[in-house]
Amino acid sequence: MLAFGAPVAGKTYMDRAAAFGIAENSLGQIALAQVTKPGKAPYFDLPGGAVDGDETEREAVVREFGEETGLVVEAGALVEMVSQLFLKSDGQPVRNFGGVYVVQVIGETPGLKVEDDHKLVWLDPRDAVVALRHDAHSWAVAAWLRRG
Repeated sequence: MLAFGAPVAGKTYMDRAAAFGIAENSLGQIALAQVTKPGKAPYFDLPGGAVDGDETEREAVVREFGEETGLVVEAGALVEMVSQLFLKSDGQPVRNFGGVYVVQVIGETPGLKVEDDHKLVWLDPRDAVVALRHDAHSWAVAAWLRRG
């Protein structure tokens, strides 16, 4: 597992199983979630998030894609296992750990989208490498690009 992020002194990081996905459209762009929190600058994440209960990582990716973007996806090949230290928007220190998967978009169901602060955007993957908030996400996209 590749580890990213530097711990902030004095913070205790909560481990959180998480999974994310890389979805490509017919134009070669990838899906990102643009997240806007009150009083903060917007940022970009790969769609995905925490694994709930007895979910598998692939099940979590499918659910999170729907909740964040309204896209219906199937999770495919694992790109890489990664971990990322970061401070959530509320300041909570977290260490996400888990897989980044290639996903196939099979449809769109707007009613699945429940996260109002998330907006689906499509970017060229080379631009996404620069725009993504987490180094783990940027690395995974670069690894995905190199594998063709």
